[in-house]
Amino acid sequence: MTATEQSANAAAVANGRPPLIEVRDIVKTFGPVVALAGVSMKVMAGEVLCLLGDNGAGKSTLIKTLSGVHRPTSGEFLVEGEPVAFASPREALDRGIATVYQDLAMIPLLSITRNFFMGREPVKGRLGPFAFIDMAHADRIAREEMRRIGIDVRDPQQAVGTLSGGERQCVAIARAVHFGAKVLILDEPTSALGVAQTSMVLKFIRQVRAKGLGVIFITHNVRHAYAVGDRFTILNRGRTLGTFAKSEIKLDALQTMMAGDKELQELSDELGGTV
Repeated sequence: MTATEQSANAAAVANGRPPLIEVRDIVKTFGPVVALAGVSMKVMAGEVLCLLGDNGAGKSTLIKTLSGVHRPTSGEFLVEGEPVAFASPREALDRGIATVYQDLAMIPLLSITRNFFMGREPVKGRLGPFAFIDMAHADRIAREEMRRIGIDVRDPQQAVGTLSGGERQCVAIARAVHFGAKVLILDEPTSALGVAQTSMVLKFIRQVRAKGLGVIFITHNVRHAYAVGDRFTILNRGRTLGTFAKSEIKLDALQTMMAGDKELQELSDELGGTV
């Protein structure tokens, strides 16, 4: 057992709680294609676990497995120490696992409030089979939740498409937190964002961690991961290369391991040792 695993286990024992999510030797195949070839990782309450890997490393398949889209071919999947086998994303969400995908699953022409409460609208009365949305209450909650993360929304009825990319990310994350997420899986949340918007999202991730949630931050940007991460799990071709605490690995070493020492050495040889 590595020092990181010992530290994580010690934290779990000290808190009297098992990891929020733990997977052991997860394998996922699609016919003859092996997408995951034995991935192990865990995330504790109040920490940011960064899942790093280049394109094709297996990040997308793993998060879809964690969020109930795919069922693993083999391996163990535990939520708060209990074995689970999700049949749908709804089952994962009911256990407190919320995923914010890169495309955010928002409708740009609908308001901030309607996107915030989509599928979970508060009602104030019914007429036969019809329910009436309590829009005043929904607007107030949406405005308060956005203000709590430092975004002052003048009119929660404005179209969510009028917000910046960073603000839309924060709406999606705030929505998940408001509805009781224990584990927040973020799929490339800083991709295609500017510097200011990226800073906004990274700041909000820290706030979420401070609330005691577990965060799985999927990215290929090592600098963004290192800014907020507590531990780093590196994937390569569907396998776990290792998990390291921030105190155990430097930024440059993390970057090199993610890129792959072998690939870098081959490139260096081709270029005459200039890499």
